[in-house]
Amino acid sequence: MIDLHVHSTASDGSVSPGELAERGRDFALMAITDHDNMDGVAEFLSVPRGRGQRVPGIELSVDPGEGYRIFHLLGLGLDCGNEAMRAFLRRILEGRNARNARMLANFARLGIEIPADEIAGYAHGEVLARPHFAKWLVVHGFAPDLKSAFSTYLARTSPDATRCYETRYHPDPGEAIDLIHGAHGLAVMAHPRYWTDDPLALRNGLRRLKDRGLDGVEAIYQANLPGETVDHLRAAQEVGLLITAGSDFHGTNKPTIPLGMQVENEREILSALSAALEKAGAVVV
Repeated sequence: MIDLHVHSTASDGSVSPGELAERGRDFALMAITDHDNMDGVAEFLSVPRGRGQRVPGIELSVDPGEGYRIFHLLGLGLDCGNEAMRAFLRRILEGRNARNARMLANFARLGIEIPADEIAGYAHGEVLARPHFAKWLVVHGFAPDLKSAFSTYLARTSPDATRCYETRYHPDPGEAIDLIHGAHGLAVMAHPRYWTDDPLALRNGLRRLKDRGLDGVEAIYQANLPGETVDHLRAAQEVGLLITAGSDFHGTNKPTIPLGMQVENEREILSALSAALEKAGAVVV
């Protein structure tokens, strides 16, 4: 069992970093990859491990490029003390805070007054994100459930009359890849199904990104259709990228997604990843 894409309460998950580590004690390899921060890494790594290994990670939202949709970049094995990465994350957080302020103003225009200090409490001191807005809306009766809160108010595709979604700063993928490498990590594209569903565009884009430094692709992903996994594995092999597997676990915030991934050829995938992590000087515990 492996899982290189899990979220904790440090971003938009419902399970603490320590509990995640406990649940995955015997995974062969596991990474914590909270959105735009590494605040949960110390707790995650402090739990005594079982038979497997753990790596500190992150998930960054980057500019997808013209003709593509959503691009999330995983950094695996990062040195959390790297000052360039820490400065970059402060810039990302400033962008998030500005986006959240605009969303609060949008809700106010709809007559939904969300006190800034109250919504911040839903994040428990961690990064405030859209799932926290969704929880507030459900608790206060503006939506029957989290899915409806997103579809009505918080999605890019929400109806014009109720959409409170705001975009935020997305760095250039090349910049993000360089920062991950500077922090001794591996740069891996998360869930390519959300980037493009065009097999040719996928391969052409991956080749360009590999030339820019991309190390791998999350070809094995919990939400993939079987045909998508087959194609993404083939694309990774054709382009010459590492293969990773991730659940995108968020706990009760995405209750249909279990923790951990059973994968074929696990030993082969882990061998290639371990060699790459070691070559990068990545943090592996």
